[in-house]
Amino acid sequence: MGSVRWAFRYGSWTPTRSEWLYAARCIQREEKERIGQFVFARDAKSAMVGRLLLRKFVCERIAVPWSEIQLARSPRGKPYLVLPEATTTHTPPLSREAQRWSFNISHQGEYAVLAAEQGLQVGVDVMKTTMPGSSSVSQFFRIMTRQFTEYEWSVIQSSGSERQQLAAFYRHWALKESFIKAIGTGLGFNLQRAEFHLSPQPVTEEQGQHRTMMHLDEEEEHSWRFEECLLDADHHVAVALGLHSPPPAGVRTHTAQHQHNPPLPPCKPQQSCGVAGSQTLTRPPHSSPDARRPLPRPPSPT
Repeated sequence: MGSVRWAFRYGSWTPTRSEWLYAARCIQREEKERIGQFVFARDAKSAMVGRLLLRKFVCERIAVPWSEIQLARSPRGKPYLVLPEATTTHTPPLSREAQRWSFNISHQGEYAVLAAEQGLQVGVDVMKTTMPGSSSVSQFFRIMTRQFTEYEWSVIQSSGSERQQLAAFYRHWALKESFIKAIGTGLGFNLQRAEFHLSPQPVTEEQGQHRTMMHLDEEEEHSWRFEECLLDADHHVAVALGLHSPPPAGVRTHTAQHQHNPPLPPCKPQQSCGVAGSQTLTRPPHSSPDARRPLPRPPSPT
């Protein structure tokens, strides 16, 4: 089965006006309009990178031509690929294996991350460890009391310094979010139903982990596994993988509401969607050398 893990450091991407306009030409009109409504440039930039990563994945791994990629969102906000009807495209129909891809994206802090898997449900979340802006750590934890179980709070609050406690908090949060995003339930899910028992080995920038277990409704859940890694000292990534293969949830057939979208302008996937020329989408100009790199993978199960 195929597996993709990408991370892009958009915090170090400083596109020129022409580069930004070119990037906007490479996404769907409704996404361009949505991104244009953001108040803060940083939010617009993270959303733009997220859409470009999704399109790059679909083009390269699912083999849909860039100009024919149509992405939509489920009622809960999860992205999926809309397949054109056979009568409206010259592209050969996707193989069964291609349709088994499920994918998800997250952006927070300095990074956008993408996780995709064939035949499995997938959800991904990235969280940056930051100090609370307007309250103390203890006050912040009191506000968030209902989000974690007593066991999880005992782990978080016994992690050491306030900074270490916050890191444990955001690690748990990323795990919960990755699961919720994988199942696509949204905000209606009671976070205390999913209790995480962390891997005994630490997660580092050099080595990810896969031994964290989830208890769902107080029962140990064996049909899900979780990958964790650090992109740097502050950014924790969690990937949830549902071991029971669902119907193709990441790919759906073409529906009438998308048939009247205007065609996208030409945008070659081998070119950068941040700058025209030979650079790739994954290495924007003015970025640090590690702006985009594959996520560290956990060791193989023993």
